[in-house]
Amino acid sequence: MRRSLKWLAVATTIAMILILIGGALVTKTGSGMGCGRSWPLCNGKFLPLEITPELAIELAHRLVSGVGGVMVLVLSVWSWKAIGHIRETKFLSFLSFFFLLLQALIGAAAVKWGQSSFVLALHFGISLISFASVFLLTLLIFEVDKKFQADKLLIDKRMSFHIVGISIYSYLVIYSGALVRHTKSSLVCLDWPLCKNENPAFPTDMWEWVQMGHRAAAGLIFLWIAYVLFIVIRHYKHQKVLFWGWIISFILVSLQVIAGAFIIFSRLNLYIALLHAFFITCLFGMLSYFLLLYSRSKKYHS
Repeated sequence: MRRSLKWLAVATTIAMILILIGGALVTKTGSGMGCGRSWPLCNGKFLPLEITPELAIELAHRLVSGVGGVMVLVLSVWSWKAIGHIRETKFLSFLSFFFLLLQALIGAAAVKWGQSSFVLALHFGISLISFASVFLLTLLIFEVDKKFQADKLLIDKRMSFHIVGISIYSYLVIYSGALVRHTKSSLVCLDWPLCKNENPAFPTDMWEWVQMGHRAAAGLIFLWIAYVLFIVIRHYKHQKVLFWGWIISFILVSLQVIAGAFIIFSRLNLYIALLHAFFITCLFGMLSYFLLLYSRSKKYHS
């Protein structure tokens, strides 16, 4: 039974990644109205006869989201019964399904009635919370926490501040990135790292503020994680889960920054843009695991 649960957990985690990448694909290709104002049907039909690229992308995303939603529900109920004795299980089970349902409703509302860019930008972040909950459930099912001896892990106040602070701040970075996509501000600044390298100046309109605001936010999280990695290398080498965890986090945030720059250099290459979304998804998952470790450490050493 536990073996089957493990397979389901891995499959659901992959499905959640596909849902997130699919949502980014819909936004980046402008396929949000590929099925018109119909939901859950597509142009009022279960399977329209006239298939356009936008319709295919939007319909595929809906199908993957639907299947993923069923998988998350099954995983949540099964985990509740199988490992409900672990204190985080029920909370994560609820979060994973609730936020996946919430993002589906926001997506449906956007199709039926339309939404502002600032509301639509929440869509990706809400999906991320569901992904992180599924990811943490998977780690609990595989007993990764025990393998890293989290009960012996002591996270002091300094490291606790950085874990909580970076995790919260990362969500703001993610929102600002989603806002860039939904306000169509991706290419308002054709240089990098500044909007106009030859003529440095403050942004002149909302779109430039959105773009440069996201770049500044992404640059700050890169520097913050680099600083924490420096601290970890100096003072936390003996705590392997923190040591390797922050190394992985630094690699992911570096790849995310590089991908962000190449989005500009390549003039919005679709594959690079999707990699950009993938790297930030993995980073958020890693930071969520740190929050779990922080919670465990607080429990065991309070």
